Amino acid sequence: MAFALKASSSAPSLSRPMRRGTVASVAVPVPLPGRPVVRAVAVAAVVSLEPAVTVPAPALAGRCASLSAAGKHGLSVAEAMSRVRANGKTAFIPYITAGDPDLATTAEALKLLDSLGADVIELGLPFSDPSADGPVIQASAARALAAGATTDAVMSMLKEVTPELSCPVVIFSYFSPILRRGTGSFAAAAKEAGVKGLIIPDLPYDQIHAFRKEAIENNLELVSVVGVTGARATVNPHVKDLLQEIRQVTDKAVAVGFGISTPEHVSQIARWGSDGVIIGSAMVKQLGEANSPREGLKRLEVYAKSLKNALP
Repeated sequence: MAFALKASSSAPSLSRPMRRGTVASVAVPVPLPGRPVVRAVAVAAVVSLEPAVTVPAPALAGRCASLSAAGKHGLSVAEAMSRVRANGKTAFIPYITAGDPDLATTAEALKLLDSLGADVIELGLPFSDPSADGPVIQASAARALAAGATTDAVMSMLKEVTPELSCPVVIFSYFSPILRRGTGSFAAAAKEAGVKGLIIPDLPYDQIHAFRKEAIENNLELVSVVGVTGARATVNPHVKDLLQEIRQVTDKAVAVGFGISTPEHVSQIARWGSDGVIIGSAMVKQLGEANSPREGLKRLEVYAKSLKNALP
């Protein structure tokens, strides 16, 4: 069983302590002056049967939900992150788009990233209106859709690949494709495909409870965040302060994403105390903008190694 962290529309506050055994997910949206976008992925296994806890979150970040439960086969995200923390390491969490340039290459990329030491892999489900993504991932999704990367095709590919992976795969999907298929059907398909978690950037607040139920029944994590992806020249220094604030309300692992693209970035985020770093747009470019799938995989290998080697 898992429990949700429900965001409130009240004034920003991170001062209320959470009960041990709950799962934290915190998102800070772009419109707040001087505050970074942080994807704080819920990664800790629930260890007690306690009710849901409500913690006020920053205004406009009210679409934040998180569920955690270990899957029947393979590591859950919670277990993977716990292992990283126990070893005093920082988790390497790459993101790629399913189907860009094609699903066969995606399958190879998943296996490559796993072999290079990814602790968790985020896989973007292509969507025609990726509002939380910048131009790189928008273009990647368009290419994937043009190449025929349907939800069914992605799930079929994952069903074949996930048994070969040592790290968990989390799907990043907008809510529309999930709603179109049916939340129960989508969650069941994700479970069958070996997926361990879902990230839904535009999950409506009034849908959290219903989808939470589906996620629990299918042993999936659910995290919803607000923000826009894209590589940036520098890491917002406010991330360091925000990490300290989050530590005051939860002892769960926190992974920082959005805008991380260089070895210097990941090293800096690790020094600030993040439990994991998530690299999206810059990772997607390696595959999507290469002249061929073979070249893309080689570029991905070189780039991923450079980031992984920069982590403690």
